[in-house]
Amino acid sequence: MTLPPLDPQDWEQYRALAHRMVDESLDYLRDVRDRPTWTPMPPPVRERLTSEPLPRSGVGDVAVYEEFLADIRPYPNGNIHPRFWGWVMGTGTPQAAMEDFLASVMNPNVGGFEQSPVLVERQVIKWCAELMGFPDTAGGILVSGGTLANDLCLAVARQKGAGFDVRAEGLQGGHPTLLVYGSTETHGWLKKGCELLGLGAAAFRRVPVLDDFTVNVAEMEAMIVADRAAGHRPICIVGTAGTVQTGATDDLEALADLAARQQLWFHVDGAFGSMAALSPDTAAQVKGQERADSIAFDLHKWGYLPFDVACVLVRHDADLVETFSAQGAYLSSEKRGVMAQSGVFFADRGVELTRSFKALKVWMRLRAIGTDTLGQHIARNVAQAHRLAALVQAHPELELLAPAPLNIVNLRYTAPGLDDTALDALNREILISLQEDGVAVPSGTVIRSRFAIRVAIANHRSNDADFDALVEAVVQRGRSLTVVR
Repeated sequence: MTLPPLDPQDWEQYRALAHRMVDESLDYLRDVRDRPTWTPMPPPVRERLTSEPLPRSGVGDVAVYEEFLADIRPYPNGNIHPRFWGWVMGTGTPQAAMEDFLASVMNPNVGGFEQSPVLVERQVIKWCAELMGFPDTAGGILVSGGTLANDLCLAVARQKGAGFDVRAEGLQGGHPTLLVYGSTETHGWLKKGCELLGLGAAAFRRVPVLDDFTVNVAEMEAMIVADRAAGHRPICIVGTAGTVQTGATDDLEALADLAARQQLWFHVDGAFGSMAALSPDTAAQVKGQERADSIAFDLHKWGYLPFDVACVLVRHDADLVETFSAQGAYLSSEKRGVMAQSGVFFADRGVELTRSFKALKVWMRLRAIGTDTLGQHIARNVAQAHRLAALVQAHPELELLAPAPLNIVNLRYTAPGLDDTALDALNREILISLQEDGVAVPSGTVIRSRFAIRVAIANHRSNDADFDALVEAVVQRGRSLTVVR
């Protein structure tokens, strides 16, 4: 029986389609500024994308590409646009997209084996360790994003700090309650991680913050001491380099000192903030993270790479292996052949055995442009945030709702005679209007019980004129909506 091939039947015909895909994709990226930041999805498109029956017979490569052009590509969340500042999402580059293509064509499983992709990832981890000031003993692994990266680090902290072999015994015996400490501004990964690792959400001890939204270190220590006295077992403290709400960075030096005094694992969630280390202009803000036992950070944020790639770093590579190694006989290494290991068996350093070649785009981008260039773009984003904050403070109709030390600005429109409830409703409407009109995409949050338009700047395509336009658009909509009321 002859089956239809999965590779192209006519390679030259498909080559023409592939060239068209590349050319039109490059046009799409080149012309991104000419499009709205976000376009609402029309009901017929939504219907087609949610009600298409199971395709028993295929329509062919050309037809499905046309469907992509019509129904999929025009309706993303807009994060590659110069005026996208929602949440903290990376923007990517055409070069890195092609590097992802090269990785997909190779299609290696980077769990281990004697192959170049393993050595590439090993080199990338070494570079990342050097950038973060980690010693030669450091190890790590690339994963999908900050949540998984942080969770893996928490798993290592649990294994090292539990006082018993968690892998062998689990958490079902008569052991003391294991506790983890972070500020009330810590990202939601920590609660989810505690739940996932069997510690339970109650294991996350939320520490109050100071007026600048950084953790109260003295209060954290008092909680640790009290919990020990109550018979519990603290295992880890978490510092944040760039909180998701305001961009605040905890006093990482003080937390490192606290961890040393209390003999606890010190982890830094540096999802975007840790990359500030790449610029002399911003490195001081994350001073102290080099003293951490582990760091997790995203390269698809301030590394400006396409989704998804994040980095796990631990001070001692052996701690990763102790936590995750579980080789079966079918994975035993040999001295020669494909089963020889090229120095690092990455499947022993995380939970995934099947792993894509995420490291290639990191390796190629760093080799092509150098880390100094990345640092310059990071410093520019921070300068843009500081400039925007100054514009807000100088405008009589705008209010800055939190300090803007790094790259996040929280603002709102104000009007005489409106209380906080009315201002919350007004600013929600301003935010949605900005998005629906395609002008810009900030996000929203709540700062000390007040709704804020949150501008998170990790976009290498933004310029000063974009932020001037944002201020103008917020004020215009605020005035218009206030008159309507």
